[in-house]
Amino acid sequence: MLKNIKESYQHSYFLYLKLIIASIIIGLIVGIIDTIFGRGLLLIGDIRKGYLYYFVPFLALAGLLIVFIYQKFAGKTGKGMGLIFEVGHGTEKEIPLRLVPIVTVATWITHLFGGSAGREGVAVQLGATLSHRFNKYFNFPDKSKVFLVTGMAAGFGGLFQTPIAALFFGLEVLALGNLQLYALLPAIVAAFTASWTSSFLGLEKFTHIVNITLSITPMTFVKFAILGIIFGIAGNLFVYLQSFLKKFATEKIKNPYYRIFLIGIFLSVILLLLHKGRYTGLGTNLIENSFSGKQIFGYDWILKLLLTTLTLAAGFQGGEVTPLFSIGASLGVVIAIFFGLPIEFVAAAGYISVFGSATNTLLAPIFIGGEVFGFNNLPFFVIIVIFAYLVNRKISTYGLQKNYFEEIG
Repeated sequence: MLKNIKESYQHSYFLYLKLIIASIIIGLIVGIIDTIFGRGLLLIGDIRKGYLYYFVPFLALAGLLIVFIYQKFAGKTGKGMGLIFEVGHGTEKEIPLRLVPIVTVATWITHLFGGSAGREGVAVQLGATLSHRFNKYFNFPDKSKVFLVTGMAAGFGGLFQTPIAALFFGLEVLALGNLQLYALLPAIVAAFTASWTSSFLGLEKFTHIVNITLSITPMTFVKFAILGIIFGIAGNLFVYLQSFLKKFATEKIKNPYYRIFLIGIFLSVILLLLHKGRYTGLGTNLIENSFSGKQIFGYDWILKLLLTTLTLAAGFQGGEVTPLFSIGASLGVVIAIFFGLPIEFVAAAGYISVFGSATNTLLAPIFIGGEVFGFNNLPFFVIIVIFAYLVNRKISTYGLQKNYFEEIG
């Protein structure tokens, strides 16, 4: 009996060692891929800004190319994040490797021609796809989900270089109220490795330390709560509008070529008319303006919200998170004056809280706040993010996110 116990412990140690090595390899690979993808997006953004009228008028034609690529080559990878969630929930078994080049190229095309979209969803798909291929080298329960969560954390961590937030994003995003704790070890190793790798390779990280002197009094608590509610409503609005526009566009224009072409024409005109491309791409310009004291208009946040949801509903490719950051930050600048709080602090709170509400995550946005804006603000961010999370009607920009509370209720 003692021999069996000893062999069992030895097997466990060997499994953990093997898992750590695999996680490091995953982090290295995903960090490299994230760097190529991320630096490509930054280069494309610079090219578009320099030659705006050479690209944005042709967004509709670029959309036709994207639809052709997906119709011809994608197959089930056309589900994007939906496929990742299906594998996580066990309704699908495999993620074809061709997802990596297809979603990367399609996202680059979207951004080059001015679509308003993000990048995180793509990075998470890249990480999950590559990590999931390590399944065949292991034999333990839930190995598929373990490597899926590990890859998602690595993808997020490599792109944003916020490994702690990436860890919790991977652990909590698949199912509301149910942390995937069995993936804790490989996910944290892969997230940090991917973050260090992309940083070493020169991928830019956004960080802006917010130094404020605040204490939590009954008055500031109420202010934080109201801010959380406002940001939570904004996140909910994003999700509702994204869902409505996608359903409406699909029902009214059934042919995907017509749909992306017609909406693409409309987007081209609007994006050029509204401050000459201010709302194209990721929205990093709005984030920069929010924290540097540059011009933020009262309507920036809602226009970015509308144009991002319409871009994605049309069938253009990209994520949602960076636009959500920009929506929250610019909204924070607008409403800060009504709360008597520092503008950059309210912008930071909006940055993380709108993201948390729209993705239906709690811990990830809190730690993004710490890693991007400084851990000294964490107690304040916790209060604001919690209220934004509570406002959420348990909906998410990720339509296949499960609600664990409903399942056990």
